[in-house]
Amino acid sequence: MLPALSVICILIFSILITRITAAALENTGLSAKSAKFQARSAFTGCGFTTKESEKIVQHPIRRKLIFTLMLLGNAGIVTVIATLLMTFMHKDEKSLPWYLSIAIVAGGILVLWIVSSNKNIDKKLFNVINILLNRFTSLKSRDYSSLLNLADDYQVTELNVSEDDWVVGKTLFESNLRNEGITVLGIERLNGNYIGLPNNVVKVMQGDNLIVYGRESAIKRLDEREKGDIGDQDHEDAKVLHKKVVEHEMKEDEKNRKD
Repeated sequence: MLPALSVICILIFSILITRITAAALENTGLSAKSAKFQARSAFTGCGFTTKESEKIVQHPIRRKLIFTLMLLGNAGIVTVIATLLMTFMHKDEKSLPWYLSIAIVAGGILVLWIVSSNKNIDKKLFNVINILLNRFTSLKSRDYSSLLNLADDYQVTELNVSEDDWVVGKTLFESNLRNEGITVLGIERLNGNYIGLPNNVVKVMQGDNLIVYGRESAIKRLDEREKGDIGDQDHEDAKVLHKKVVEHEMKEDEKNRKD
C-alpha cells in the first residue's frame, strides 16, 4: 500500500514542479504552450528539439530553470522505477495483492491526468504560482532580453503558433488583431526565415513565432484561443473590450491634460 501511494505522491510532485517551471519560463517571455512543452520535455528528457533548445541555452535564466528540472526529472524517474519494483517484488503477509496495487496506481494516475487536464484548475494553479514567483523572485525585473515590459499592462513578447490556434491559416488582415489591441511586429518562420513588420497579406502558419505588442491580458487571451466558432466569438468580444479600453484611456488622457 505504502509504495503504491509513494508513486502517486511522486507523480503529484512531478506535475507541480513542471507547472512551476512552466510558469517561470512564461515570465521570461516564452508563450504558455511553448513553456509547458519545454518544461515537460526537460523533466522527461524527451522531445527537446534543437530549435527550441537554442532559445533555452542562450538565455541564462531559462537555462538554469531547465537544468534544475532535468536533474529533478532524472531523480524522479529513478525513484518511480525503484518504488514500482518495491511495490510488485517485495511481498510479505501485510502486502496488498498485486492486482490491488496496480488498481491503486492506475486509479491515481487517472485522477491526476483528469485534474491536470482541467483548464480551470490549471489556470487557478498558474495564477497562484505566478503570484508566488512575483512575490519571492525577481524573474520579470531581471529579464529584459525576452520579455519587454512597458508602461501599465503593455509589453512585447512572443507567441508560438500551434495547429489548433485561432490565427493559423489566417492573414493578418483576416485575423484583425489590431482591433484587439495587438500589433504583430515580426514573424519567425519554422524554417528560420524572419518577416519584420509584416503587412496584412502575410499568412500565419503553424510553427510560427509571432513577436507581438499589446496588453498582457489581450496577448494571453489570444494565446489561449482555439480555432472554431468559439474562437471567432472570443475575437469579437476581445474587439469590443479593446474599444472600451481605448475609450477609457482617451478619457483619462483628456482629464489629465485638463488638470
